[in-house]
Amino acid sequence: MRGRGSVIAVAFAALATCTATPPQASTPARNAPVTVGPTPAQAAPTHSVSIPVESQRPDFWFSAPAVQGGLVTARAPSGTRAVLFNGTELPLTAEGFFLIGFDRDAENSASLVALFSDGQRMEHYLSVAPGNWKIEHVAANPTGGAKTTEEFQARRGPELARINAARALRVNSDGWRQNFIRPVTGRISGLFGAQRIYNGTPGSYHSGMDIAAPSGTPFVAPADGVVTLAAVDEAFTLEGHLLMIDHGMGLNSAFLHCSELLVREGDVVKQGQIIGKVGATGRASGPHLHWGMKWNSARIDPRLVIPAI
Repeated sequence: MRGRGSVIAVAFAALATCTATPPQASTPARNAPVTVGPTPAQAAPTHSVSIPVESQRPDFWFSAPAVQGGLVTARAPSGTRAVLFNGTELPLTAEGFFLIGFDRDAENSASLVALFSDGQRMEHYLSVAPGNWKIEHVAANPTGGAKTTEEFQARRGPELARINAARALRVNSDGWRQNFIRPVTGRISGLFGAQRIYNGTPGSYHSGMDIAAPSGTPFVAPADGVVTLAAVDEAFTLEGHLLMIDHGMGLNSAFLHCSELLVREGDVVKQGQIIGKVGATGRASGPHLHWGMKWNSARIDPRLVIPAI
């Protein structure tokens, strides 16, 4: 699959809906340096598809079609003061940009509402295309690093509490505006959305993309962000040494099964910075990097936000 921006726009060209060409002032270059902090007025959106000028934005604009597991950069109509996605208000930049993501099991339609200062509202409904999920058999213990079910149950509660607390944080970062890059080179050994069966025991669907690489291989940050969780000292039962980075606007990345973490909670990281090393800690059948992404509560397929593999 291809990433957001010019690449994903080509992949879905048959379904693209916006081709107007604005002046350069309204679409600054996407690859300009991005800093962590308040959103600059001219920062670039996560796409390079031409977007309408202010006087020609009577409707919503989308960087790509909606698909289960997908992430879309969108722009609200001119004069919008707030945007509701399925009834929930979303963060909106000064230029009118916002993110929307679709879980692996998202419904086949979604609702967007633009609210205007004069009290008017505009409704828009999105059709969400289904994904194509596979079944994967994994030779790994269902309870991961826990030797017994009792040990797993005792450890899992605090681990989930820490993960949920990290995802509840909101940081100032413009990493979401960048073209994401692959954190490590290697064979794709596990696909997002696949139904997992661990040693004959059915598990939940696979929530990320696995990249096979030798243990100890360094991996980098796919985009700017802030570290919200770093399980440095003690490996989690399933995730092993877990690292989580918030890219802003509700978008975050998680890196599982690491052998070593090279950053700490609260650190600001830049795209391409080495942040950890590949491993096989937690529930893993061999050394690899599991890269998961979430937009708010929706799990996103990382393959849809990076260039073609």
